Amino acid sequence: MPRQPPQPGAGLGLKPQHFDEALAADADGLWFEVHPENYMVDGGPRLAWLERIAARHPLSLHGVAMSLGGCEPLDAAHLRRFRGLVDRLQPVLVSEHLAWSRAGGRYLPELLPVLRTDASLARIAERVDRAQQALGRRLAIENPSHYLRLDGHGWTETDFLAELVASTGCGLLLDVNNVQVSCRNLGQDAVAYLDGFPAEAVMELHIAGHAPDPVHGEALLVDTHDRAVAPEVWALLARFVDRHGPRPVLLERDGDVPGFPTLMAERARAQRCLDGIALPEALA
Repeated sequence: MPRQPPQPGAGLGLKPQHFDEALAADADGLWFEVHPENYMVDGGPRLAWLERIAARHPLSLHGVAMSLGGCEPLDAAHLRRFRGLVDRLQPVLVSEHLAWSRAGGRYLPELLPVLRTDASLARIAERVDRAQQALGRRLAIENPSHYLRLDGHGWTETDFLAELVASTGCGLLLDVNNVQVSCRNLGQDAVAYLDGFPAEAVMELHIAGHAPDPVHGEALLVDTHDRAVAPEVWALLARFVDRHGPRPVLLERDGDVPGFPTLMAERARAQRCLDGIALPEALA
């Protein structure tokens, strides 16, 4: 049987170079998240060490290649491999993106946005249903990052996600950094977006660092995951937790990755937020 979800705590994206330290870590509420696409194999050392981590710490699988927002049929072989990993590791959470990344049989190195229409809602809901049945798990669907305004939306993003939850029974992964990046880039109010998000469906939170675009500067933020979490993101996280209570929160760091102690120190700040300990520097 799957493990019960962890008590709300702060987790880290797991990097191979941190294996020994991650295995030995014993902080309260600590859990780890990986991209399943890196472990969809039948054996070998990488899978073996992930199994050791999963035996000691709660583990989450955060998919990046399902292309739920796409138009091509879901990749049945990908779903079978994903299900095999779910059965093998028994993760406490399984998630994917509201995005597409596959066309013409080719995978693209980006999570691309969908047009929020009635037709796309029906298509994506059917695909989420099929994915949840294939995996035997409730999926948490992540809100995307946006860099350009798209014409033709029939739904706000928060209403679209709420309707997706209602029609499929899926959960949501609220990426707080994506909220800050998208709202800055599109000229929207990040606090209003956060307050309108269907919080009752949120199974997991993400926080991460972002960077100004090399050409456009602060006018265009990029979801880089290569630096510390920004003060604005900490403030949004604290607001959500204060209004809706704690959820498992994941600190993502995928570029310019520091040593494990540095990540654990930043992760401890997220844990204090979940524990209701004031973070004056985040709320200034």
